[in-house]
Amino acid sequence: MFTRRNVTLAAAGLLALALSGPARAEDAALEIKIPKPAYSGTPKDRPPGLGRVELPTGKPRPPFLAPGGCKNLALHRPVTSSQPEPIDGKLEQVTDGDKEGMETSCVNLGPGKQWVQIDLGQSAQIYAIVVWHYHREARVYKGVVAQTSNDADFIEGVQTVFNNDQDNSVGLGLGDDLQYFENNEGKLMPAKGVKGRYVRLWSRTNTTDDLNHYTEVEVWGLPATK
Repeated sequence: MFTRRNVTLAAAGLLALALSGPARAEDAALEIKIPKPAYSGTPKDRPPGLGRVELPTGKPRPPFLAPGGCKNLALHRPVTSSQPEPIDGKLEQVTDGDKEGMETSCVNLGPGKQWVQIDLGQSAQIYAIVVWHYHREARVYKGVVAQTSNDADFIEGVQTVFNNDQDNSVGLGLGDDLQYFENNEGKLMPAKGVKGRYVRLWSRTNTTDDLNHYTEVEVWGLPATK
């Protein structure tokens, strides 16, 4: 069962999501469209083998403020992956705007650690990344890492926006972020205006099966200024 410590950690994690830095007069709430819920209720028991995990609150996520004019720069942008031919679905579904919790809305990648990468077309100032893996049930994806770079090979200038890999199984270092249960809101990862043309997201299976899934990824930002 969940402990009081988990509840405290969850509250801290939710507060962190709501804060994108000091509010400015020109800031506005991101207009993130939330798909309808694909399941009801909250998990009563956490799956075995998990470390620190964020407990769902059952309440809507607070608005996330970012500079006015921010858009989803990932929409319909090209997607590549560690597995060029998915088990099911097509990579372009990751940025096609379909976030529904349907089997047909989801791209299935194989076991082990996998990644998807989005080319934004130009360097951008990124304020939030939102990812929906698979939200027909309250599963937890392991080793979730989000990074940005202007290098398509992610060798130079790599910046980590989110990392909840608690045993370094992905190989990018231990992460301080909490694991979380999937739901229809997706996971919002504040990026604080980090610059990058490419966004790469890692995962390493989940608590239901050995696969990796991606329904949609949004990257909210503005074209980078020189």
